[in-house]
Formats: sequence, structure tokens, C-alpha cells
Amino acid sequence: MFIYLSKKIAIPNNIRLKCVSWNKDQGFIACGGDEGLLKVLKLETQTDDAKLKGLAAPSNLSMNQTLEGHSGAVQVVTWNEQYQKLTTSDQNGLIIVWMLYKGCWYEEMINNRNKSVVRSMSWNADGQKICIVYEDGAVIVGSVDGNRIWGKELKGIQLAHVAWSPDSKILLFGMANGEIHIYDNQGNFIMKMTVSCLHNVTGAISIAGIHWYAGSEGYVEPDCPCLAICFDNGRCQVMRYESDESPVFIDTLMNVASIQWNQCGSVLAVAGSLRGMEKEVNVVQFYTPFGEWGYCSNTVVYAYTKPDRLEYCVVFWDTKNNEKFVKYVKSLMSITTSGDFCILATKADDTHPQYVLVLCNSIGTPLDSKYIDIDPLFVTMTKTHVIAASKEAFYTWQYRVAKKLTAMEINQVSRTRKEGRERVYHIDDSPSGTTEGPLDFAKAFTATRDPICCITATDKTLIVGRESGTIHKYSLPNVALVQKYSLNYRAYQLSLNCTSSRLAIIDISGVLTFLDLEVRSSSDDGSGSQAGTGDPSKFERKDVWDMLWANDNPDLFAMMEKTRMYVFRNLDPEEPIQTSGYICNFEDLEIKSVLLDEIMKDPERPNKDYLINFEIRSLRDSRALIEKVGIEDASQFIEDNPHPRLWRLLAEAALQKLDLKTAEQAFVRCKDYQGIEFVKSLGNLQSEAMKQAEVAAYFGRFEEAERMYLDMDRRDLAISLRIKLGDWFRVLQLLKTGSGDCDDALLEQAYNAIGDYFADRQKWVNAVQYYLQGRNQERLADCYYMLEDYDGLERLASSLPENHKLLPDIGQMFVTVGMCEQTVNAYLKCNQPKAAVDACVHLNQWNKAVELAKNHNMKEINSLLAKYASHLLEKNKPLEAVELYRKAHHFLEAAKLMFKIADEEAKRRTRPLRVKKLYVLAALLVENYHSQVKTSQQNKAKGKTSEATSALAGLLEEDATSSDNRMVDSAWRGAEAYHFFLLAQRQLYEGYMVKAMKTALHLRDYEDIIPVVEIYSLLAICSSANRAFSTCSRAFIKLESLESLSPEQRQLYEDLALEIFTKHSPKNNHMSGLDNAPEGAEGKLPTCIVTGWTISEYQFWMCSVCKHCALENEIGSHNFCPLCHSSLA
Repeated sequence: MFIYLSKKIAIPNNIRLKCVSWNKDQGFIACGGDEGLLKVLKLETQTDDAKLKGLAAPSNLSMNQTLEGHSGAVQVVTWNEQYQKLTTSDQNGLIIVWMLYKGCWYEEMINNRNKSVVRSMSWNADGQKICIVYEDGAVIVGSVDGNRIWGKELKGIQLAHVAWSPDSKILLFGMANGEIHIYDNQGNFIMKMTVSCLHNVTGAISIAGIHWYAGSEGYVEPDCPCLAICFDNGRCQVMRYESDESPVFIDTLMNVASIQWNQCGSVLAVAGSLRGMEKEVNVVQFYTPFGEWGYCSNTVVYAYTKPDRLEYCVVFWDTKNNEKFVKYVKSLMSITTSGDFCILATKADDTHPQYVLVLCNSIGTPLDSKYIDIDPLFVTMTKTHVIAASKEAFYTWQYRVAKKLTAMEINQVSRTRKEGRERVYHIDDSPSGTTEGPLDFAKAFTATRDPICCITATDKTLIVGRESGTIHKYSLPNVALVQKYSLNYRAYQLSLNCTSSRLAIIDISGVLTFLDLEVRSSSDDGSGSQAGTGDPSKFERKDVWDMLWANDNPDLFAMMEKTRMYVFRNLDPEEPIQTSGYICNFEDLEIKSVLLDEIMKDPERPNKDYLINFEIRSLRDSRALIEKVGIEDASQFIEDNPHPRLWRLLAEAALQKLDLKTAEQAFVRCKDYQGIEFVKSLGNLQSEAMKQAEVAAYFGRFEEAERMYLDMDRRDLAISLRIKLGDWFRVLQLLKTGSGDCDDALLEQAYNAIGDYFADRQKWVNAVQYYLQGRNQERLADCYYMLEDYDGLERLASSLPENHKLLPDIGQMFVTVGMCEQTVNAYLKCNQPKAAVDACVHLNQWNKAVELAKNHNMKEINSLLAKYASHLLEKNKPLEAVELYRKAHHFLEAAKLMFKIADEEAKRRTRPLRVKKLYVLAALLVENYHSQVKTSQQNKAKGKTSEATSALAGLLEEDATSSDNRMVDSAWRGAEAYHFFLLAQRQLYEGYMVKAMKTALHLRDYEDIIPVVEIYSLLAICSSANRAFSTCSRAFIKLESLESLSPEQRQLYEDLALEIFTKHSPKNNHMSGLDNAPEGAEGKLPTCIVTGWTISEYQFWMCSVCKHCALENEIGSHNFCPLCHSSLA
């Protein structure tokens, strides 16, 4: 923000003005004075020339209308900006509302109470209501269309001021005696406001102004002060709301006439006159807690507020690519930039009085942050340090950014990462640079009589200014107080030149002066003349609001004075340039400045027009000399005013004219090694045209250079130029268009480079086409994988030769998507069976893994299987272990596990059907094992397979006969037992008593599988239901003789037997079937698995899977085997 006197407007006939009001939206200024004077003025603004944008026009007023209607002195004027109305009142109490029609102001309404005089008027935030207060205590609230809403007489009170709250719910009335009363919007008294800023003030005081910012452009931070009240004695209080208990106090030390917030509530202006001067001096003071903008590596960083968000919106606008990056920051205090980095100072949060310094790069990515306890009112940064100062102390932080360090330096950094990076010093201390204690913020809070008011730093010097005018100079990086200087004014902004030899100081009234920190030798420029260097002690410029030293010359600086930019060399000014830009950067004799005020009008859409580059005079003159006079004279001029930028200009001009001698000398003077090499290489070329083409390429005119090469029939050079530029599309075009054959290797390189171009942009389909032409199999594989084109990947794998280095990668790609067969093929093709087996194991394809292991004589597969199975069993997943063994064709191990599971399930006595199913599964696994043995024996018999396989089969057989004999031979016993157990009960419930008893009799063979109690209990029930009491009594005898029963249970059985057999004698009624199954010629006869009857016929049905039998007439109605559930078809 800069303020200077831009325009004086004289009022005719020296009429005294009483009041003034500015319509900020449309730019109208209304002023009222004695003799009924009322004028509306408007300043012109310029918009045509981008460079002059935002400057107040030097030309005349675009409106100057005298409004006639008042006879007495006009005392109150106020704008309604929403409805473009002006309300005025004079000493006779006459109120007039004016409206704008066709560019002129006309009377719309008139009102006069004829009783008292209007002291103040205020429109509410949306322009719908006006509140008018009269001196005699009368209050009227009216609407924008002239209707009275309510009126009230406040008895015995002299009113002087009125203000609406932003939400229009509250009215503040200021009294003539300095009291402020709070009323609601219906005129009901709420309370008196506590005015704490008048503590220990005596004598009569009056209110100078009340202004409540309505929040129309958002707030600078959540919960920030927006209500300002100021008294004529200079005491001021700024509050967050009408009953704020902790307002901010300001003593302006002047007689105040008026106060006003700016349009976004970030700056409070207080106008008045200084006390105790011989003559009265009028002053405007500006109070703001913020200053937010910076410039780092082609990026303008600025902050603004939005009405709908609590946070600050910080914009990182990359002016080179015109991209912007937005970051939302809570409670932002300041933005400071240096080099490629930027520091955002913020408040931590409301609960802690802590502050955060966030180090960001030029797109707003946070790189590091530090919490500090002192209030960072002033922040400056160098390439290595951030310095933040409160009023009493300053804190230094040596920041590091990883990308700039080599590996060796990073190691050193990690070793020396001790507390030495952060320090805090009190302003009254005198540090010597040696005492390095721990970081201690406690000393930073000791009060000082002479607070800090500004700071600046370069890589080796830190300057701190104090309010008394004292300036401290410290050395960096070890902070030691070197010297103190005293000035007779208070500095506002300090700036050091690039060699830290001269300090520029702008004081709070905008006067720029200089201070030499190093004594300059008289032979400064080698000629012994001091005349060139101006005398800094005599230099003074007024109305300066910004200045910047050149980065590369200690005597060159640019400054802003009002709306003109001056460039000074050795304190001699060049002719000024009209602009209101803020200076961003000054190097290579070019100044970059940004029209921040224009950007802030629409901060979401910064425009490149708002960034302006100025060349300073020596650069402009040199350019003009080269163009108009010639290289000889220009080089003489540059010799007299040497600067690397000028030598470069000369070198480039000489190159254009192929004056290689001058070009080389100029490159030497500006230390451009590449330039010197380039000139030498040009000297070695014979043809003039070739030299011109090379120069064109050097200056970036590539199309022209390419055309020249092609005209010389040097397509190879055109191609190599395009290769250097990375323009492979053009390379391909050139390769194809030329006559004769082109280089195949180069063509492939071009195809692959274009493939890479598309792959980088993730356009895989396009990349595939070019990689195919460039035969780039590695990248092709990646593209197929990204496209999920696994067929293409498979084709690629099959087209590769054996043992190609890409095959393992392709195998790995197939593994990640679970394609086992393709994985195996890829690994086997590159002769890695071990990897193939591992992949099968990873994908749970154990049968494939075992098969591969057998085929490739890998010994470790069994141990692998065992390991994995035990892992599953540990995790209590026995069924998965069974599945694992089954897939790996280790049927016997699977069957063992399955029998174990079935036995455990049987012990639980829960669901017999589930137990039967488990036994059936186990038996089926044994059947699989049998068929496996059989095939291996058949193979052996044929003698076709290897000895190893036969040996393995033999071992398996041996193994089976030795340990698992019972399991292998009687695999179906468990299944049979539970089958008949279930069948007997089913028959019993269906009422087939004879069948049920016969089936139950079979169960006696399975006492080792089903508990004896259950078998004989079932038999007793079936036989008693079938009235075969002889069988029943034998069942009871068996039950009573069981040792597993407790005496109580045995007693119960005995009582039951007694009850049955007292009624029925233990004989079987009619032949109810044999107790024992009849023996056949070859031992025991088979049992029908459908009915449970013994089969005595010669013809019966046998299941092909479980080899169990059934009567032919019974099995006819079944589709599946009742025992093993295999299909009968």
C-alpha cells in the first residue's frame, strides 16, 4: 500500500467545507460546506495503456456537478452505494435524497422536521434502511424508498453519531458526552458500551468517529476486529463486536477529526492534526496488521480474502507459464520471499500464543516449518536464513533445502543437525557470535524501551532498525553486534545493496535516505576519481513507497516515487517512467514490476498484462547504438559503461553479423564460456551459409536453421538439430521424406522416442504402435501391461527368443494378475523352473507346482508342501490343507487329514450327515490314491517312463502298506457306519420297522466308529417297535453291561427293561429277520445300501466309485449313489 498526495481540488470562493464522503464503488466524491455548498466530483481513471493502469489520472475531473437545494451549511453527507443514492443534511435540519439519472444528480426526496439539526446518518450494509439521528435525541429509521419504519425520542440525550452493525441487528448511538449506547434495530435499549481506551483521561471529550466494517469483501482473518471507535483526543479502540471484552487500543497522539476503514477491512485510516507543533500540521495515519506479497523465481505470491472463506487465499502465480497455484492459509500474517523460496508467517491457533513460519517453494509446496513463541511482526529472509522479529527480540533460523545439496553435504548436514540452526536474541543484548546456547524464547519477552520497527538482511549482514532511529548492524551467519548507527528519524523500510555496503532507508513519512556501512575507498573505480559516486549523506527523495537494489550492481537501484519509477546509478537518476507497479526484481539491467492493485481487483484471474518489464537507459541506449550506428561505436560505449548484460547484447549482435572477433571478445568480457566455445566452432566452419544456419540455431530460430540446412542438402544436420531439440516427430518426418535410404538405427530410435513421448503422457495405445515399429520389446511389455492387454503380452512372450532377459519380467507381470499357465511358460522359456514353481505356489496351483517339480527333478517340493500345510494347520485351516494336498496329488496325506477332521467332527456328536460327508470325502481321496498307484504300476509295466517315477510309485505303495494299512483298506467303513446309522433312523420315522431293525443290526459291526450306547439304544427302540423283544432284551443286556455308564444311567436302563419285559416276554414275534447276517460262499454277503437288507441274489448293482452294492429293483428310483453320491449315469 502506498499513499501520496495525488491531486488537490480547490473549492471556488474559498468556501469552507464541513463534510466529505467517498462512494468507493463508483468513485464519486461528495463534499458539503457553508452557504449550502454541495458538490459531486469524480476522478478519471486511465484504462487504455496497460502500463499506466491503476494510475490516478492527471487530467481533469470526469464529473463536477453542484447540487442546489440546501440553504444552510451542509453538515452530513452519506452514500448508499447499493442503490446509487446520496443523502445530505444541512444546519436547518433539511434532508435531501439525491439520485443519479442520465449521468446527473437530481433531488428525489426531501424531509424536514423543523425542530433540530441532523448530527449523523447511516445506511445499513445492504442499503435498505437509513438511520437518522438528531441533536435533540430524535431517531428515525426509514427505508430506501422513503417510507418511515419507526421513530423514537430519546429524552435528555444529545446524539452525535450512529452506526449499523454488519448484520443490521444492532445500532450504536454516540452521545455528545462521549458515551456510546447499544440499541437493537427496533430502537430498544440494550446496554452501554464499555469504553476502555479512555482510561485515566480527564476533561471533556467527544467522539471523532465510529466506523463498523460490514464484511462486504470478506475478513482478513477469522474473528478479526472490524468496529473502530475514535475520540478527538487521539484515543482509539478497535473491537471484534460491540461487547468485545478485549479490544485493541491505539493512542494516535494527535487530535483526531475522522476515521475510516478501507474497502476490505484491512487498513484503518485516522485523520487529524498533530499536537504541540508551532503550526498546525494535518496528518493521516494508517494502521494495518498485514503486508502480503512477494516475488520468488518468476512467481508472484499474493494473498487476498474471500467473503465465503475464513482462510486467506494465497496465490502463487507463475508468471512464466501463467499458471497459478492456490493455497488456503489460516491467520496469515505476512509473506516474505527470497530466491526460489517464500516464508508464510501465520498464527498457530487461537488457544496457543504460538506462531508458525512455513517455508514454501514457488508453487506453494511446504518444505519445512518452525513454531516460534515470538510474534513475527517483521520477517526477512536470505538464501540461507530466515529472520523474524517481534518488538523486543529477533529469531534466526538457518533453513536448508535438500534439492540443492550434494550427497556429501547431506551427510554433513545430518551429522551437524544440532540446535545451531535456530537462535533467539533480545534487542538490548550484544551478542558476540560465539556463545551458542540452546534455543530459549524466555528472554525474548523482556520489555524494551526502544522497540524494533524494521529489519533487513543479506547473506553476511543483518540490519535491525529501532523506533528511536538507532540502527544495529549484526554479522551473519554467526550473529554478532558489529556496529550501531543513530538516525534522527524512524525507519519504516530498510534495504541493503548486493555487497552489503550501503543501506537504503525509507522512513515512516516516505523519505528515502542512504547510509554507507562500509567506508568507500577513493579509488573505487580504479581511476581514482570520487566524482562518479554520489554523496549519500546529501541524498534525499520524498514520497517514496518502494525501492529495490539491483542484484548484480551495488550502485544501481530502482525506486517508486508517487506514480513514477526512477532508476539511479551512483545516486544519479535516469528519466522517470510512469507506472504504479510494485518492483519485483532488478537484474541484468531489467526491472520487473507487478501492478498488484490491478490484480487485487480480480485476484482469482491474474493477467499477464499486469506484469511489466522495463529496460534501464544503458540497455536501451546500447541497443539503439547497435541498431543505428554499428558495432564499433556500440562496443566503445559499452567499454565506457561495462556490464555483463551489455557485453552479451554486443556479443549477440556481433554473432548476427558474423563478426566473430568482436563476438569472442564480448563473450570473454561477460564470462560466457559456452559462447566462446560456440564462436570458436563457428571459426572452424568453411561455408558462410553453414555459419548463418548455426547462428540461427543458437538464437533459437530453429525453423530458419533447418531450412538453411535443407537448402544446403545437409539433411543429416537438420536431423541432428531436431534430435538435440527432442522434436522426434520432425526427425521421423525428415527421415521419411529424404531421398535414398535412411539409417535404420536412427529410424528405430525415432520410433522409440515418440513411443516414450506417448508413454510419458500415458497414451499407451499410441505408444504401442510406435514401440512395435521401433521393436522396443521392454517398453512394449510395459505398455501391454498398463493396457491390461494380456493376449498381446502373451504374444510378445512367445515371439521372444529363449533365455531373453525380458522373459522373467513378463513372468512377473503374469504372476501379479494371477495367470499361472502364461507365467510358467515364460519362466520355462528362460530356463527358470524354480521361479515357475514359486509362481505356482504363490498362485496356489500346487498340482502344477508338483508336476513341474517332478518333471525338473526338484527335490524340495515335498518339504515345501509340508511346510505350507503345517502353516495352514497352525492357522487352524485344515480343510485348506486338504485342498492343498489334493491339488498337489498327494491324496494319501489329504485323506489322512480328512479322516482326522471327520473323527473330530464325529466326537462333537452334532450333525451326523456332515460327519458322513466328511468320511465320504476322505474315502474318495483314498480311491484317488488307489487309481494313482494303479496308473504308476501300469506305466512301470509298460516300461515307458523313467526309473525315477516307477521308484516313486513303488515307494508310495510301500509307504501305504506299512503305516496306513487300516485307512487304505477300510476307507469306506466310516462312511458306511454313518450311512446305516442315518438310514435306520429314517426308516424308523417313516414306519418301516422291519427294515429299521435290520439296518440297526448291521450297525453292530461299527462299534469302533459309532458310540456303542447309541447303536444299542437305536437297536432296542427299532426291535421293540418291531415287537422283536428277544433282540430288544439282548440290546438291553448289552447296554446294562457297558462300563462307560454311570450307576444312575445304568439304574435307568434297568428300570426301563423291567417295565418292558414285565409286560412282554423276551421272544421275537414271528420271524422278524435274522439277528446275524447270513454267510455266503465267500464269507459275508453284501448289504444293500438303499434298504440295509443283505443281498442274496446273484445279480445286483454295484457303484463304480465306492464299489458298494444295492438290489437292482431298489436302486432304480435313485439318480445318485446313496453312499458316495456319485452320479449313476
